[in-house]
Amino acid sequence: MIDIDFLFNEYIIMTIKRHSSLQEFSRDHHQALLLCWKIKVGLEKGIEIERIKAYTDWFYENHIIDHFIMEEKYLFPVLSIDHELIIQVLNEHKMLLDLFTDTDDVKDSLKKLHIALKDHIRFEERILFNEIQKAASKNELVLMEKYHKSEKFEDNLTDAFWK
Repeated sequence: MIDIDFLFNEYIIMTIKRHSSLQEFSRDHHQALLLCWKIKVGLEKGIEIERIKAYTDWFYENHIIDHFIMEEKYLFPVLSIDHELIIQVLNEHKMLLDLFTDTDDVKDSLKKLHIALKDHIRFEERILFNEIQKAASKNELVLMEKYHKSEKFEDNLTDAFWK
């Protein structure tokens, strides 16, 4: 099954000129877009919600939390805490964390999560990262690159419900 929207998002991310200090963050975004696709496929296939939720919980604990911390600590301060883009992205982080951790209506949260996370990544890649890249000093760029963990992504394939 080919997902044209997913492929287009991947193409956009791969063609944006990104400073090397931000490339690891963009690689994280690639994995998060795959998560969105996996959720979408799972929902479309009628996979048990508990299976999809177990995978999103794993992804949240092993990737999202660290990614958000790194962005908030090393990228966002380049602009300022009261910059409109930073206010927007912090609000989106909060909303996404709420969707990842919601246990009241998991199916609805997963439906919202796969769309909201995809939109969030588009915003960061197309708008926010470009602004950060323009505003960052050489020292800030070095710090971004130095402190981002550039480990190879290891997926959890214990229950590959999307296959």
